[in-house]
Amino acid sequence: MQRYEAGNYDVIVVGAGHAGSEAALAAARLGQETLLITINLDMVAFMPCNPSLGGPAKGVVVREIDALGGQMGKNIDQTYIQMRMLNTGKGPAVRALRAQADKDDYSRQMRHTIENQDHLTLRQGIAEDLIIEDGLCKGIVTQTGAIYRSQAVILTTGTAARGEIIIGELKYSSGPNNSQAAEKLTANLEDKYGFDITRFKTGTPPRVDKRTINYEATEIQPGDEAANHFSFMSNDENYLPLDKQIPCYLTYTNENTHTVIRENLERAPMFTGIVEGVGARYCPSIEDKIVRFADKPKHQLFLEPEGRHNEEIYVQGFSTSLPEDVQVAMLQTVKGLENARIMRTGYAIEYDVVRPNQLKMTLETKQVENLYTAGQSNGTSGYEEAAGQGLIAGINAALKIKGEEPFILGRDEAYIGVMIDDLVTKGTTEPYRLLTSRAEYRLLLRHDNADLRLTERGHAIGLVEDDRYQRYLQDKAEVENEMARLQSTRLKPSDDLQDYLANHQSARLKDGILAADLLRRPELKIDDILVFAPSDHELSRRVKEQIEIQIKYDGYIKKAQAKVDKLHRMEEKAIPEDIDWSAIDGLATEAKQRLAEINPRTLAQASRVSGVNPADVSILMVYLQAGKIARVKK
Repeated sequence: MQRYEAGNYDVIVVGAGHAGSEAALAAARLGQETLLITINLDMVAFMPCNPSLGGPAKGVVVREIDALGGQMGKNIDQTYIQMRMLNTGKGPAVRALRAQADKDDYSRQMRHTIENQDHLTLRQGIAEDLIIEDGLCKGIVTQTGAIYRSQAVILTTGTAARGEIIIGELKYSSGPNNSQAAEKLTANLEDKYGFDITRFKTGTPPRVDKRTINYEATEIQPGDEAANHFSFMSNDENYLPLDKQIPCYLTYTNENTHTVIRENLERAPMFTGIVEGVGARYCPSIEDKIVRFADKPKHQLFLEPEGRHNEEIYVQGFSTSLPEDVQVAMLQTVKGLENARIMRTGYAIEYDVVRPNQLKMTLETKQVENLYTAGQSNGTSGYEEAAGQGLIAGINAALKIKGEEPFILGRDEAYIGVMIDDLVTKGTTEPYRLLTSRAEYRLLLRHDNADLRLTERGHAIGLVEDDRYQRYLQDKAEVENEMARLQSTRLKPSDDLQDYLANHQSARLKDGILAADLLRRPELKIDDILVFAPSDHELSRRVKEQIEIQIKYDGYIKKAQAKVDKLHRMEEKAIPEDIDWSAIDGLATEAKQRLAEINPRTLAQASRVSGVNPADVSILMVYLQAGKIARVKK
């Protein structure tokens, strides 16, 4: 293939899925001339799996992306067909917003944003190789021989990287949704540049024609009447009224379904050896569920519409790679789906993954400078995890080009920080999914306070614009002023207040009480307190929510913050990049090996490396304090 010079850029992003879209927009918004190259322009920010965003932990990530100046939250607020707040009966640490997307509108809107972004060029093409000189990545080479040069490259190849679709005995080269696979790029990463590549697997359920479903046999799952948004910049007047939202529906598998699956396990690729990649533990196929949870008489299935302008229904919970005829038989056993007609067959897809312990916390690779990877190609699952990584990779590529300090989020600052630290420090042997249980400081990493945690950081690097920042400062000041007012306003035990408390099953007052202390009662809400301690102006729902959470959970928040302060003291103990781990006497052999592989940058990160125990951390701490550190000779 004849090669030719096709252009020069600051940053090149390979792949325009959710990671690539955020990476390219971040780099361009930070002033870098950016090329976003993708296999198919019609699949920008496409949703090949579930047509939804958010949920536990994941929904917080979308809010964090928005707080830092990313696009995902704005995009879903403009294209959703249903919005629900989950876990409203539980504490704020696990509440989560979830939206059903019109997947076609979502993709179309993101492409429109990208095409109209200054400093950003969108191009169709397939990257096949890298240009690496003296250990520096300086561009890419495409299938057609085009050479694009740059100062940094971000790979977000997703499930297209040597992708293979599997349906029963059928296995063929393909990216998601029968798109073209990228065959050569990760092969070159492995063979030419020495990267450790593994194979993971994910899958989708069949899509059925909504006109063939008996909805009377299912349970309706409507959206919320209350206005909710992922983006701080979305207003309540833009909210989609409940009667304009499209509901989901709930049904279940049953013993007949399970019997069909058990009778066909010998044809299930994941049990016959056709599937070689490792699948997601927390999103198993239906055949895997039946085998692993044999005692369960039924499993939930959510019927989720894919958009306003098509007839497809996504059968959430029914992911499978069983043969097509078995999929038909399985569906016909489910209540409401007895006559359902499949429009797209479910499938599994295997793809290449760059083992993430080869990355720095900036998502730059350790082997090749100025080369970054992000998204499912780093071993994660989910659009939200991918977008969060893409944003961080795009930011760091731009900052490095500008000669500025890298942007790293701590575990106490964001779920994005938890995810990247987990990937880089611990690695992953299966598709990684963010869960609230992965965050030790989840009471601090709430859905409601993403802006308070991250807007200032986003503004400092230049992604959060001034008008948004000013709005954030106004809300923050209003929260602080109202909290101070409630903490200094004493309420007398008047007859009206005593009657009100009795009507709300709350204990009578024996004496006066501060309004803030009254709000700490679990049965009372902020609106109850404002009846007797009214503000001199109307408070927004967002401000009231923040006041209530901060006052009610003040003690728990302070305990969590004390743990964070201890973590920060460990984070301040930096470890030289060229430390010779083998020279540290007393460290266990496994600890030396694992520390050399990960090469953590702080004592706190070292303490999280798999195979490193508390005794190893103590030895390392003493060694660092002594100051006589052996260095690796270069």
